[in-house]
Amino acid sequence: MSDEQNEEQSNARLGEQPGEQLDKEGSEQPAGLSDEQNGELFEVLDREGRYLGIMQRAQVHRTGQWHRSVHVFLFDAEGRLWIQRRAATKDLFPNRWDLSVGEHLRAGESFARGALRGLAEELGLPAVLLEPLGGTRTYCFDDTERGIHDHELQQTFRATWSGTPEADGVEVAALACVDAATLAEWIARAPQEFTPWFLHELAQRPGLGNFAAGMNGHHEPREND
Repeated sequence: MSDEQNEEQSNARLGEQPGEQLDKEGSEQPAGLSDEQNGELFEVLDREGRYLGIMQRAQVHRTGQWHRSVHVFLFDAEGRLWIQRRAATKDLFPNRWDLSVGEHLRAGESFARGALRGLAEELGLPAVLLEPLGGTRTYCFDDTERGIHDHELQQTFRATWSGTPEADGVEVAALACVDAATLAEWIARAPQEFTPWFLHELAQRPGLGNFAAGMNGHHEPREND
C-alpha cells in the first residue's frame, strides 16, 4: 500500500478529506532544517487547532506555543508492543523507554503522513495501515528549570507489523517487544525508566486493551485537557 493510499484511509477515519493539505505560503519544511537541534519548523496553533503561523522548534518549546505531534503504537502479529529507547542525545528524557514512534509534525504535514514518516525514519518500516486511537487531544509537559514548555495537540495511531523493525541508531538507541503483563510489571518496578507521555498515553488512550488495563495508576499525567 502506498503512502498516499494509507494517508487517504487514515484521514477518512479522522474525518479529514483525502489528500487534504494545508495551503499556506511558507509552510513547507525547508531543506536542511529537519534536525531537532537545527531549526526545525513547526506550525503554531491555538488550543482549538487554528493555524497561527510558523515558528522554529526551539522558540515553540521556549514560549509554550501549541503545535501538533503524532504517536504510533506498533504491535507485532502476536499482539506484543514494540517500544523504543530514546537516544542519549535527546533534549528531553534521553535513554528512557518510549512508545513505538513519536513525531512532531513538520509544517504542512498531516498526522497520518507524520506517523508514516516516523515509522520509516526511525524503524525502517514501509507504509503500514494506521488505525486512529480516539481523536486529537491536548497534552502539556513543562520543565520550568530548563525553560521547556511542550504544549501539543496529539493524535495517536496503532498499527501491526509482522516483521522486525530496525532502530535507526540516531533517534532510537534500542528496541524491545513486550507483552502487556511484562510491560505492566516493568512500569510498576521502574516507572522512571519511561517517558511521562508514554505512561500517560497507556493510561488514557482507548483501544490499547490489556496494555492500558495493566497501568494500575502508575502514571503522572501532565495534561491540559
